Amino acid sequence: MQDKVALITGASSGIGRATALLFVENGARVIAAGRNAKELGNLRTAAKGKPGSVKIVLADVSEKSQIDRLVSETVDGFGQIDVLVNAAGIIKNGSVENTTLDDWDKMMNINLRSVFYLMQKCVPHLEKTKGNIVNVSSVTGPRAFPSVLAYCVSKAGVDQLTRCSALELAASGIRVNAVNPGVVVTNIHKRGGMEEEAYETFLEHSKTTHPIGRVGRPEEIAELIYFLASEKASWITGATYEIDGGRAQTCAR
Repeated sequence: MQDKVALITGASSGIGRATALLFVENGARVIAAGRNAKELGNLRTAAKGKPGSVKIVLADVSEKSQIDRLVSETVDGFGQIDVLVNAAGIIKNGSVENTTLDDWDKMMNINLRSVFYLMQKCVPHLEKTKGNIVNVSSVTGPRAFPSVLAYCVSKAGVDQLTRCSALELAASGIRVNAVNPGVVVTNIHKRGGMEEEAYETFLEHSKTTHPIGRVGRPEEIAELIYFLASEKASWITGATYEIDGGRAQTCAR
């Protein structure tokens, strides 16, 4: 990954942050996009002294104009894009009966629409570098879970977007893959409205729903993302990789 240019969204926390740091540790030039200026600053501090470099960019991927700016700044500043990692995402609880249209739209806009538009904007640049895309999906993409309806639908969309675009872009030398994590310790649930005590209870319960007996760490997901973005995965495209402690093999509970 030495001197490769990687554009990573959702880089202010969780899987996106861990992925940005791993890329920098391996010599990549990372454009880290997110909505939290303080946490992006902390990321820049954590990346100091590593072989690669990081440029932080405040951006809301639900806004088309900000995606346009993000891609333009990347190309203007670095001259190329080798890897796009779509890690930005949100979650809200809700069933088919009580999910609000506003929550539905927000999850579709951030979890799916932004992924599509970022891919579309980056394709001309990835074609020049024979680069690749890694999308962060979820175990809820291939599997159904109650009370997170819109989130499940958005991640199922990410999986199909990954497969379809992989077919369409293969002739251009662009690979497209996705990772499907189970429960990982990040801020996504708390940002979605879950109180601290409830979140701790959720994590404890999740030890029983993941056959390996524990939840995941962002660094574990980052390692798979890094592999898929590297030349070691040069014959892999259109894949949606479960990395979930066996969660996808079980019944919903």
